[in-house]
Amino acid sequence: MNFTTKLQLSLMMFLQFFIWGGWFVTLGTFLGNNLGASGAETAMAFSTQSWGAIIAPFIIGLIADRYFNAERILGILHLVGALLMYQMANATDFNGFYPYVLGYMIAYMPTLALVNSVSFNQMKDPAKEFSLIRVFGTIGWIVAGLVISYVFHWDAEEAIQSGALANTFSMVAIASAFLGLFSFTLPKTPPSNTDGEALSLGDLLGLDALNLLKDRNFLMFFITSVLICIPLAFYYQQANPFLVELGMENPTGKMTIGQASEVLFMLLLPVFFKRFGFKKTILVGMLAWAIRYALFAYGNAGELAFMLIAGIALHGICYDFFFVSGQIYTDFKAGEKIKSAAQGLITLATYGVGMLVGFWVAGKISDTYLLASGQHNWEMIWMLPAVFAVAVFLLFMLIFKDEEIELKEE
Repeated sequence: MNFTTKLQLSLMMFLQFFIWGGWFVTLGTFLGNNLGASGAETAMAFSTQSWGAIIAPFIIGLIADRYFNAERILGILHLVGALLMYQMANATDFNGFYPYVLGYMIAYMPTLALVNSVSFNQMKDPAKEFSLIRVFGTIGWIVAGLVISYVFHWDAEEAIQSGALANTFSMVAIASAFLGLFSFTLPKTPPSNTDGEALSLGDLLGLDALNLLKDRNFLMFFITSVLICIPLAFYYQQANPFLVELGMENPTGKMTIGQASEVLFMLLLPVFFKRFGFKKTILVGMLAWAIRYALFAYGNAGELAFMLIAGIALHGICYDFFFVSGQIYTDFKAGEKIKSAAQGLITLATYGVGMLVGFWVAGKISDTYLLASGQHNWEMIWMLPAVFAVAVFLLFMLIFKDEEIELKEE
């Protein structure tokens, strides 16, 4: 892969995740403070991510894999996304906002697979080359948060009250339009399924991998993956509004510590995985979520602010040790024949079903513990998912039988 192609793919990844991080992190804060959304309504908005994840396989399988080049569909979807973002920036109430965010996430979620397809198509050895490209996506997410907090200060209390957070959607609309146009200059990535073979519903949703559920260990992993994603959804939906309400300065910028942690622990994961095995690795990931929420429950923006920072910094362990180790385990159990179907099934179960339920529960709990003063009882809001995460941790620890899994040597 030549330098120009590397530069193109790196910029593509940077923009792809700059776009996501540029509005999704502060979404809950914007909805509650600027649109007067309830917890249930906020949950509906966040759940669009799950609906997008559920619908994405149809867009990829029925269109991208069969008829059109991936880079062209990527461009069209981001141009559509730019228009929808512009409408979101100008919405004045939740009822006017929701159709646009739903349409946007249906358009955006398939692009996560498309940028990977465009990248892999240019690589001779994806195992070695992809991480060097994908890391620019994490950098893009970090830059988005830093720009919001430290450049424009849109998440400062007075700026939020003035409606400045709506500017995040305008910023992302511009970035989406640029990436949409830029996508048409990317290396050509023709459709992969050009033989005219009909695709079944099972092919699209990864249902061929259901046979893996006959394996007791994989079934236990599957069930606990869905269950643990219920408390996981609380972080994505509640963390930024929580930090803002507590009065933390530059909350969105500080939340990028989590992405920096993600990069660090991604490098440490193979070492931990090889030394302690899959079961202990994923158990550490599950327990980290409970610890994070306990830190949030009892921390504050004053002398105990270090607890909030520590909770944010745990993101690398929370995400990498659970999601990435789970992907490794799934790849190991599936084998070559159905590895893509198996990964699709797990993604549908976690980002789709698990988080869909989690966002709904988080919204209900947020409304339940909204005090008359307009503040929230954050101790209860965070301790409930913490306790649930511990229960899932114990269930997995007691029932799952450890297996020997060897990492592939590169």
